[in-house]
Amino acid sequence: MARRWLRTVRFAVGVAVAGLTLSTDAQAQPAPVEQAEISARPIHQFKLGSSETRFGPLEFVGGLELGSDSWNFGAMSAIRFLDAGQRFAGVTDTGFWYFGRVMRDEAGRPSGFADFTLQQMVDDKGDVIGRKWTTDAEGLAVKGDEATVGFERAHRISQFRLTPRDMTGPLGDLDFLVPAHELRRNRGFETVLYAPAEGPHAGARIVISEKSLDRNGDIFAAILEGPTSGIFTVRRSGDFDITDGAFLPDGDLLLLERSYSVAKGVAIRLKRIDGDSIRKGRVADGPVLLEADMGYQIDNMEGLDVWRRADGAVMVSLISDDNHSILQRNLYLEFRLHDK
Repeated sequence: MARRWLRTVRFAVGVAVAGLTLSTDAQAQPAPVEQAEISARPIHQFKLGSSETRFGPLEFVGGLELGSDSWNFGAMSAIRFLDAGQRFAGVTDTGFWYFGRVMRDEAGRPSGFADFTLQQMVDDKGDVIGRKWTTDAEGLAVKGDEATVGFERAHRISQFRLTPRDMTGPLGDLDFLVPAHELRRNRGFETVLYAPAEGPHAGARIVISEKSLDRNGDIFAAILEGPTSGIFTVRRSGDFDITDGAFLPDGDLLLLERSYSVAKGVAIRLKRIDGDSIRKGRVADGPVLLEADMGYQIDNMEGLDVWRRADGAVMVSLISDDNHSILQRNLYLEFRLHDK
């Protein structure tokens, strides 16, 4: 607890110092790469006090509670694997890129993070931005050496060249189609992903907001490119908001949803969206596969990715955003998705 408190204090001091130095000429330099040592405590049980591993079609494989002495570590909003279940890239809502590798034990369960680096986001001139309002990165999509990031507050969808040890500024911004006045300040684009290349949207980028609602109370989303481009919505049910998503091999979309209240705490949900319902002008929806509350090993789960294990199993990875708070945790969780 003392180390987490110290890290929070260091983060606050670091933000203050960055704010003071942004106006100097020395700040207009490429951001350095920080190598961070990550500690990891294995999580063997998803449901507290239970050895149960199957939760509907999802089988809990393992997880990690992560920590670091780096005051920049945390606030992880999105994760995407560059190699299936191994190397990954991500963004934080404090304006950092992060990269690393999942280590595994003899049974293939996650055992730690290695080769973990952080690099602060810069603008198109190479200057560190350092302002929460303009670097609130929430969603990430990766294809080859191309990365697309969704930012909220100052709403935009930006393209970058993915060079893990030398991340430069944006190459440009995409038209996100949804009228800007419909996007809520802190409820913008949390999900950015590429549609399957073989599907009806032919690899187009798709964006989904967290909780920007239309007049029917459904969540704004859009297909950004190609002949199927246009606005659609995702059905909102209960008090859950969307924090990330990834396409499954069969073309359906797996969405991560989260709710929070002072009385109940945090809860998460995984919903499988029918891929055929993702169409311009339609409302996409599907069944809930998993719902978990504070009786499970969860926190503020914000990032999700889907990948195939070497034996062909479809795997689902989740990561949490601790908001640099001593009351929250950085968690990494893995599940196997079964057909039934």
